[in-house]
Amino acid sequence: MRVHICAVGRLRSGPERALIDDYLTRFDRTGRALGLGPCTLHEVEDKKGGGMKAEAALLDRALPAGAVIVALDERGKLLSSPEFSDKLAGWRDMGRGDLAFVIGGADGIDPALRARADFKLSFGKMVWPHMLARVMLTEQLYRAASILANSPYHRV
Repeated sequence: MRVHICAVGRLRSGPERALIDDYLTRFDRTGRALGLGPCTLHEVEDKKGGGMKAEAALLDRALPAGAVIVALDERGKLLSSPEFSDKLAGWRDMGRGDLAFVIGGADGIDPALRARADFKLSFGKMVWPHMLARVMLTEQLYRAASILANSPYHRV
């Protein structure tokens, strides 16, 4: 199952980018044998300032056809890392070819796009900057693959 991170905004070089690249490399290496990955980052940018609707249109174009859509949203469901790994495995085992995580811009995800999501995931009630949300997501993807591979990375 191919994994896509569709996010508003471009991430420049820096510590967040280095962490994301590291976790994506780890995820791709660990997930390959499990039928997970590769993970691709799709960054969109609304240069005209059209707000959430314009961002949603750009995100929509980045979403692969038929993908499971997971919106990152503070109103979403809180999952433990093992529960998250079970979710990934479940979508994979159902034969889903693509899984797309959507990270909105400063104002969040347009309500119409959020309503289309198959699942809404929360990293807590606090709102996180998109850079940190990407880091947290990529780390959790790697952690999920590690859990599924029975690797010692995740300790209970």
